[in-house]
Amino acid sequence: MYETGTFKDKTKLFLVILIPILITQVSMYLMNFFDTVMSGRVGAVDLAGVAIGSSLWVPIFTGINGVIIALTPIIAHLSGAKETAGITRKVQQGILLSIALAIFVIIVGALLINPILNKMDLEDGVRHIARFYLVSLGAGVVPLFIFNTLRAFMDALGKTRTSMFIILCTLPINVLFNYMFIFGKFGVPAFGGIGSGIATAITYWISCIFAVVIIIKTPHFNLYTVFKDWSKPKIRDWTEQLKIGVPIGLSIFFETSIFSAVTLFMSVYSTYTIAAHQAAINFASLLYMVPLSVGMALTIAIGYELGAKRYYDARIYGRLGLGSGVFIAIIAGVILFIFDDQVARLYNTNPEVIELTKQFIYYAIFFQLADAFGAPIQGALRGYKDVNVTFFISLVSYWVIGLPAGWLLANFTAMEPFGYWAGLIIGLSAGALALLSRLLFLQRKYAQKNIKLAD
Repeated sequence: MYETGTFKDKTKLFLVILIPILITQVSMYLMNFFDTVMSGRVGAVDLAGVAIGSSLWVPIFTGINGVIIALTPIIAHLSGAKETAGITRKVQQGILLSIALAIFVIIVGALLINPILNKMDLEDGVRHIARFYLVSLGAGVVPLFIFNTLRAFMDALGKTRTSMFIILCTLPINVLFNYMFIFGKFGVPAFGGIGSGIATAITYWISCIFAVVIIIKTPHFNLYTVFKDWSKPKIRDWTEQLKIGVPIGLSIFFETSIFSAVTLFMSVYSTYTIAAHQAAINFASLLYMVPLSVGMALTIAIGYELGAKRYYDARIYGRLGLGSGVFIAIIAGVILFIFDDQVARLYNTNPEVIELTKQFIYYAIFFQLADAFGAPIQGALRGYKDVNVTFFISLVSYWVIGLPAGWLLANFTAMEPFGYWAGLIIGLSAGALALLSRLLFLQRKYAQKNIKLAD
């Protein structure tokens, strides 16, 4: 990161930060995408099993990851203020915290997986796939959380191309392992949908090892000596990260868990309906990586400018990010509308599943437009370290407005499963409007600070 003087320079720097993040996020999500697509090629039962497993895992992972990525604005502020001495300590403490969180997730998962799945109205085959898909993923939780901590460190310094390089290297490895473990190739037994969990866990370990080696060997990173002179866990540093990260994590959890809740509610419908819903939500979530990446880039850029007390520049980055996110989302909506049939056929060959998937995709067009507003604004607010209001907005818009509206539409209208998707659109739209109001308020507040500094 560096100071910029003109809008053109800001646009150029923002793209330098954004494009690698976007490629990284898309590549990371492609692991889940290939898990789903390749499992679906085995059969609808495997696709539905992976769908149920993912619906339980994704909210937990993204919620905990919110705590981890709180390291990004912390380091960005330190970098902008030229306070480099504390960066090493923050990263080391972040790694220790990520390991503690990973162990906590593994223990809770071991205790709750069976009771939760047994209470769901699932076919035995779907339940079996979901259970052991999650067990397999559990083997990669520790390296995944460590990698995301190291990625937050690298990205906060503006070196987003490094994490992009790591993910681009590991994505084809993940596809190869999927091919081996799902379909039983190269002497490996065929595990079906469970094999996608095994492949992903192995990939998490490889990604983590790559990140550690790069940080040790690369001159720009090894000057911080992250892996030398470790100190004991410090409650003060953990508390600082948790104070920012817990509201971020809860906000993300409330957003992602509503999609998982919808998937669980759909367990009362046929296996074909579950499979079609998962296929549509999987592809729409892939498109969501665009506004999500914009939000992550805004966290870095705005955090850096605020650390340097350049409040007007932070505001310009906010406008730039929001405009680019919406523009790209409109293009994505057009792509979904035109290529709905082709997208549906990526996931399954069953004509009934394909037709149901196409119907779900029409709803996905509208809620991904709402996401295009909400995700960049959330990223901007994290750059301001304003996370508590975002948490409250997420809770109300998704769980008080969106999910109840979807349940009513699904159970008391002819929309049935599609009613849940209409509820998602309502919740996401309400959240985006509330977040926009909060961002405008903060920008006015910091504009006044800018005037005082000028005086």
